[in-house]
Amino acid sequence: MQTIGLIGGMSFESSAVYYRLINEMVRERLGGLASADLLMHSVNFDEIVAMQKAGDWDAAANRLGDVALHLQIAGARCMLICTNTMHLIADQVTSRISVPLIHIIDETAKSLKAAGRKRPLLLATRYTMEHGFYADRMKRLGVDIAVPEAADRTAVHDIIFNELCAGKVLESSRDKLLQIIERERAKGADSIILGCTEICLILDPNDLPLPGFDTTAIHARVAVEFALADEVHEEIVAA
Repeated sequence: MQTIGLIGGMSFESSAVYYRLINEMVRERLGGLASADLLMHSVNFDEIVAMQKAGDWDAAANRLGDVALHLQIAGARCMLICTNTMHLIADQVTSRISVPLIHIIDETAKSLKAAGRKRPLLLATRYTMEHGFYADRMKRLGVDIAVPEAADRTAVHDIIFNELCAGKVLESSRDKLLQIIERERAKGADSIILGCTEICLILDPNDLPLPGFDTTAIHARVAVEFALADEVHEEIVAA
């Protein structure tokens, strides 16, 4: 089993979901009491948020690049940035390491294309919805995304930062998100990207008006597939 490196803490609420999902998937694949061989470095999210608000993405890239390098030195054989927003600086982090960085946008695009979805609605932080890095990379991969109107983008962003990242899951906010989805479905959205790793805390991708794609679960699944590739091959040969 290869060791998975997790750059976490952004927020720790979603990092806990990564930890649980990866271990559950490994146990399901291998059985018994099997669990994942992984390393997590959980950063102080308050420091990262200050960099985001200041637009100091170079400082954020340096910080996460240092973390990635330390995880590699400690034995990680693949790397995950456990947040969608910080994939804005994924290329800079990748340049600091020699092991694969599993890119959350790339893997989500693969899942959308495999399902035949052509116009997914992105629900995420303001940085992810408005900065352009997410939409541009998706477009290069053959997927044209939609985002909510300005007022709805603000509402989604506030729910993420003011509630979900603080461990608050409110029914009123779930209703608000569902209303946003309905408005965008009327405009032609054919699926939903849960494009913030905390949104799975409030929306079940299998219980939405449109097919849901949970980026946290997709990211975790690909990491497990990478980690167990040799293990599964050995089982096939032995059989």
